[in-house]
Amino acid sequence: MSVSPCSADSDPWPIRPVTVDEFPAFCGTCREALLDDPIDEERLASVLAITDLDRTLAAFDGDQVIGTTRLFSFEMTLPGGSRPVAGVSAVGVLPTHRRRGVLTALMRRQLRDIAERGAEAVALLFASEGGIYGRFGYGVASLLGTVTVRRGEGVLRADAPRDPGLRMRMADPAAVRAELAQVHETARLARVGEFRRTPQLWDWLFDRLARRKDQFSPIKCVLVMDGSEPVGYALYRTRQHYDEHGLADGAMEVEELFATRPAALGALWEFLLNRDLIGKVTAFLRPADDPLLYLLTDRHRARWTPDTGVWGRLVDLPRALSERSYAAPVDVVIEVADAMCPWNEGRWRLRADREHAECIRTDDPADLSLDVGVLSSAYLGGEALTAYAAAGLVREARPGAVAELSAALVTPTIPACSMIF
Repeated sequence: MSVSPCSADSDPWPIRPVTVDEFPAFCGTCREALLDDPIDEERLASVLAITDLDRTLAAFDGDQVIGTTRLFSFEMTLPGGSRPVAGVSAVGVLPTHRRRGVLTALMRRQLRDIAERGAEAVALLFASEGGIYGRFGYGVASLLGTVTVRRGEGVLRADAPRDPGLRMRMADPAAVRAELAQVHETARLARVGEFRRTPQLWDWLFDRLARRKDQFSPIKCVLVMDGSEPVGYALYRTRQHYDEHGLADGAMEVEELFATRPAALGALWEFLLNRDLIGKVTAFLRPADDPLLYLLTDRHRARWTPDTGVWGRLVDLPRALSERSYAAPVDVVIEVADAMCPWNEGRWRLRADREHAECIRTDDPADLSLDVGVLSSAYLGGEALTAYAAAGLVREARPGAVAELSAALVTPTIPACSMIF
């Protein structure tokens, strides 16, 4: 892929990676921009441990850090297999320098750096505000929701899979981290959007959960075992509460839940939804096709509140489309507009079947035209191109081209990422 070199003269502010000595200022600027508390030394060391300083970027006004962003190098489950992706994080601009081109300069430089490095074809992020990233070519790639089930509403179907040979045990999360990692690594391969957790990322997750400031208990763990093999786990917290009549009305928050077998999944939910003294169970960052909704006797009693999940961005468009698997044969010419990554602009012929895919530049007439943000949104398989076309955001020149490509991009499960980075 040909990428024109970065031009420092085109950016309104000097932009470069930070040094170890500058990292506290980097974190301070980011946390101020996100209205977060100042970082202490212990937390700073934890964040630095998972940070590749070469993949940080800071904008400077003199010696002051005025804008920040960084990248994680993840291995994520994508359609067709597990591949490297660039995880964008720590994006912020000081309030004194808003609306002055700082964020645009950071995003442009970051995308160019990803392309020049060549390790990843796709960038992903979680957005603090949804209106920010569309102008940089990112599109909503998945929905995540919060599921709330009240006392008496968590009855599972009589025909839900159950295995009397499975056993549940409570455990100190730190003591069974190897078992948790084993379950997660197996489960994440079946879910587009989940990434492999390194030991440093497990450290970060547990540190973040331990620092939650509220009235809930420290993090608890329940593990499902089949003999000596771990096949599921849940991380959750509880809060004791009694109402004005002295009746138990405690609360439970499920931070994450993974299982490698349906019976283990059902066992975990029956354990959590039927705890004594609990009036409400709330589970966070659940996928739109959460199996819990299908396990319940009355799924309408589960209150699923949707929110945007991960956002996606094609950085090396032909490589990303060539590496992807497809649910149906497709042969279309796509005309793509991409103001931030001009190397992606133009017409591309995508030919694919269930075994092979190829995306090459072409001069043939376009079958459909769209912005890279729309294509990026549909790339993980969670958003339908047909819906964007109905909204007038995909222009079809050959009848049936949008439906053809939309059907090919479908994935067996809806994408989801359970850990905000």
